[in-house]
Amino acid sequence: CQHPGGGWLFPQRASLAVLSKVELRVSCRHLLDRDTLNKSDPCVLLLMQSQGQWVEVDRSEVIKSNLNPVFAKIFTVDYYFEEVQKLRFEVYDSHGQAGVGTHDDDFLGGMECTVGQIVAQKRVTKPLFLKYGKFAGKSTITVISEEISGNNGYVELAFRAKKLDDKDLFSKSDPFLEIYRIDDDSSEQLVYRTEVVKNNLSPIWEPFKVSLNSLCSCEEKRKLRCVVWDYDSRGKHDFIGEFFTTFEEMQKAMGENKWECMNPKYKIKKRNYKNSGVVVLLDLKVSIHRVYSFLDYIMGGCQIHFTVAIDFTASNGDPRNSCSLHYINPYQPNEYLKALVAVGEICQDYDSDKKFSALGFGARIPPKYEVSHDFAINFNPDNDECEGIQGVVESYQSCLPKIQLYGPTNVAPIITKVARVAADEERTKEASQYFILLILTDGVVTDMADTREAIVRASYLPMSIIIVGVGNADFTDMQILDGDDGILRSPRGEPVLRDIVQFVPFRDFKNASPTALAKCVLAEVPKQVVEYYSYKAFPPRCPQPHTPDSSLGSPQ
Repeated sequence: CQHPGGGWLFPQRASLAVLSKVELRVSCRHLLDRDTLNKSDPCVLLLMQSQGQWVEVDRSEVIKSNLNPVFAKIFTVDYYFEEVQKLRFEVYDSHGQAGVGTHDDDFLGGMECTVGQIVAQKRVTKPLFLKYGKFAGKSTITVISEEISGNNGYVELAFRAKKLDDKDLFSKSDPFLEIYRIDDDSSEQLVYRTEVVKNNLSPIWEPFKVSLNSLCSCEEKRKLRCVVWDYDSRGKHDFIGEFFTTFEEMQKAMGENKWECMNPKYKIKKRNYKNSGVVVLLDLKVSIHRVYSFLDYIMGGCQIHFTVAIDFTASNGDPRNSCSLHYINPYQPNEYLKALVAVGEICQDYDSDKKFSALGFGARIPPKYEVSHDFAINFNPDNDECEGIQGVVESYQSCLPKIQLYGPTNVAPIITKVARVAADEERTKEASQYFILLILTDGVVTDMADTREAIVRASYLPMSIIIVGVGNADFTDMQILDGDDGILRSPRGEPVLRDIVQFVPFRDFKNASPTALAKCVLAEVPKQVVEYYSYKAFPPRCPQPHTPDSSLGSPQ
């Protein structure tokens, strides 16, 4: 299907509802100069990986003769927490009718990342690479994300100008308008760039729609800078004038007031200078909804803390035997590793330090070989965290020869341990950390009453529990913990505050890709995060201010 603004979008998926849409704004610095007489005319292509192939989703406008462009084009992508959505940005030097990307010499560099990385960091700046991993000089690309789910509303604006200064000798000015949001650190973020109206000193620009979050960070008093330019095809636009306003002032000014477009240099030099024209707000339509979404919390800086707990009971079989569920095959990962990596690769994008707690239960551990149901698999009782998902994998493989698989399958101690950390987070009274516990087990839980009690307690905390059943055991009890068939209650009859458990038998995904498992087990997490913070009435935290590139681009 074709996006109304141009470009192609992937069709909607029937199996999963779209949680949110995300706006991506792109700018570049220090691009390579491919042209002899002028500077490069850059354009950005956005590609998304689908079934192992890169597919073009959309492309930006071409910015004439500019090595530090800020693109007005806003890329829109559907956002799924439970997927690794791989993106590739490619920058080309355009040659008009010759198109984009027709020759290797046109390629100015590319960058790959995931949607999760962008929304978690809100702003990603990375170097551009040419083919074969070669740096494209000092070239960098910056991608900034904004959610447009409608939870914070949107605004439709229409402007016109009157009696603008004429900057051209043989014709009239070709004006366009830019709106910038001024952030807390005094940096400016381009919100919108209108089309160019040719040869007209009293232009009427087309109406446009932007999210309220994008326009003013949902703060009506936030200052906005509006700039009018005379377009130049070589990229050297003439400054006509500027004015400052706020969204609050716009709402009062609609249809009545106008802003004087001022050129500060003229005001100093010209004694009788009045203005360089006026800008009028013709129309303003706004729709505001104050229902926070999962992305509101993530973009506000909420970190997802990931903990994995692995079942080391004797029912798994001797790890030295190829029939064991813990057997380390040098050519193919076992089911424990497959499940760990599939889920962990999603969660790692939302944890800034990329350190993950890794625990084991049901084994005799050194040095005394006493049974433990909540030990660190790196054998460091003071710090159970591993460096990245690969660190968890290495600790798992390293600990297997050192422990004795035993039993029983007690899960409550692990849940209680993570819940204690989550309880400390709850006392901060802000949406700063949410905890996901992944339990990988091969058998029936033996401390069912204590586990139900622990889950009921955890349902009041910023915490979700994912259980993946490995092997071919009878997992009937796990379905009870999941709560999909009824409300889970403690042995005393107390119901869970909210459903926080998702159980999936790995055997259902043996012939599927790892991404299919991740989609299934993580699909409910965003809803669980929102339910918790809504119950506690904790709004998203204010995101940390960022410093976007200040160089101006040019419209097509």
